[in-house]
Amino acid sequence: MDAGLVVAIVLAFAFAFTNGFHDASNAIATLVATRAAKPGQALVLASVGNLIGPLVLGSAVANTIAGIADIEPDDTVEVAIAALLAALGWNFLTWYRGLPSSSSHALVGGLVGAAVAAAGSDAVNWGGFDGWRPSGVIGVLVALAVSPFLGAAAAFVVLRLLRAGLRRGTRRFRSPVLDAQWVTSAALALSHGANDAQKAVGVVAAVLLAEGVTSSLAAPLWVILGSGAALTLGTALGGWRIARTIGQKIFDIRPLDGLASQAGAAGVILGASIAGAPVSTTHVVASSVVGTGGGRGRWKRVRWTIVREMGVAWVTTVPVTALAAAALFAVWRFLS
Repeated sequence: MDAGLVVAIVLAFAFAFTNGFHDASNAIATLVATRAAKPGQALVLASVGNLIGPLVLGSAVANTIAGIADIEPDDTVEVAIAALLAALGWNFLTWYRGLPSSSSHALVGGLVGAAVAAAGSDAVNWGGFDGWRPSGVIGVLVALAVSPFLGAAAAFVVLRLLRAGLRRGTRRFRSPVLDAQWVTSAALALSHGANDAQKAVGVVAAVLLAEGVTSSLAAPLWVILGSGAALTLGTALGGWRIARTIGQKIFDIRPLDGLASQAGAAGVILGASIAGAPVSTTHVVASSVVGTGGGRGRWKRVRWTIVREMGVAWVTTVPVTALAAAALFAVWRFLS
């Protein structure tokens, strides 16, 4: 393999690793916060979901990511390297701050900035929607923008339904609720693996095709497994810093809240994965936790300062990573 191709693949797996810092742990944050599971048990659950998700739910998200930049094959590896370096830098910065930022936003911003630096705005597939499937930058950004509201609304509705159904419930229901959280957390981990692991897969598939290693955007099995493994390793080594923000700092969640949050978020992310819409598990899960606060009619108990900090990070991610990737592309081109 060409040295540049190897660097791009390594960086893609490194991106999946940092994605584990940000997103994978969020799939199990409420499971641990409500004491339904110990961290080690929850980590095993997330690991299985990360590996199985991309294998059983297809490659729609990977194809969407791979189609963001429309550039000449000779520029593909350089664009991928610049985009991944920008996304990696942003992920490490926000992880250090404990901010649940979006790895998806970071990667999209990086791809756009590097592609524009390589060949102008025409090199970006701005897209929109192909039927109900998102395509290009606009489709991805719409999915990223809408999904948090859907996550909050879904958790709000699920919690209201659960509270209505268990209105006369006693403490005997606590154990079944904790057990049910395992099911919803498993679904959330599976959906996360299907959505987030596929983002690194999409980048690798694009560079392999550009370099003539493959004949289509269908990624080899080793790419899918490697991305899932990197995602899992990131969760194990660094994910709890942001998981604490999701599980403890936004709203004091109870077991029923955790169940509603997980169910709502899993539904949104699973639907997005099937539709090929790259969404942020961080966005959706954090918003679903806010939705549980609303479901209890306790909006004032939501820690809006934390929510505002996350909002600022989310809004600034795309422009910051786009500018960083454009600068990195120029440096890489100069040095090479």
